[in-house]
Amino acid sequence: MANVAQSHDTLLQDIASASPSPGQGAFWWLGQHTFILKVGGKVFYIDPFTAPWPSRQTPPPLTAAEGRNIDFALVTHGHGDHLDPESLAGIVSASPRAHFISPGPEANRMQKEAGVPVDRLHPMTDGDVFERDGVRVSAIKSKHESFDEDPTLGFPFLGYVIEAGGVTVYHSGDCILYEGLISRLKEWPRFDALFLPINGRDATRFLSGCIGNFTYQEVVEIAGELNPRLVVPSHYDMFIYATVNGVSVEFGGRTAE
Repeated sequence: MANVAQSHDTLLQDIASASPSPGQGAFWWLGQHTFILKVGGKVFYIDPFTAPWPSRQTPPPLTAAEGRNIDFALVTHGHGDHLDPESLAGIVSASPRAHFISPGPEANRMQKEAGVPVDRLHPMTDGDVFERDGVRVSAIKSKHESFDEDPTLGFPFLGYVIEAGGVTVYHSGDCILYEGLISRLKEWPRFDALFLPINGRDATRFLSGCIGNFTYQEVVEIAGELNPRLVVPSHYDMFIYATVNGVSVEFGGRTAE
């Protein structure tokens, strides 16, 4: 337990002490599709997932209560390994000034299950832009096998382009390649980093309820089209069925895609 606590403290100290210059940023991958990003003096927590599910192949590097000094928490969609009420509730308490961004269809869950105050919650859909304190977040629809647009609340699967401190990054959320995505992203002159899932998809996993993502070959194609400074593959090896060449398994009734 002491080693775990020490590793948590080391990570928290590393985040707190990082001070990227304008035009630079720092990030930490916490497994699955969870990233901490520090740019423009702001800390972003994207798809915070720290729940200690028994099916995790690696333990959470932080606990929900350790989500301190976070300025913005972004949720891409409602699957349990992306919208984790325990993690979000921890951020609500530990970072009382944090603002939360989510797809419109998940706003009710963000309030009722995670306890996000309505005045700190900013629901978005495709094309929406959120601006605050020198930060600009643009929502882009993601296709998680389908779009599933709600006619009133908008798209339930989103990616976000984050611009702050002279840095531009894109976190796709869970997404497959669809016509128009690359041309949409080309509206930005240059990306400093792309955070993209690579666990792919196949008929076996789809039929068992595991919804797919980009393949690693498609991520290479996206990188070739956009020419970013950095591409960070993610969303693999946290669960047995979500490896790059994974197979589907049952695990305690919890759903993660």
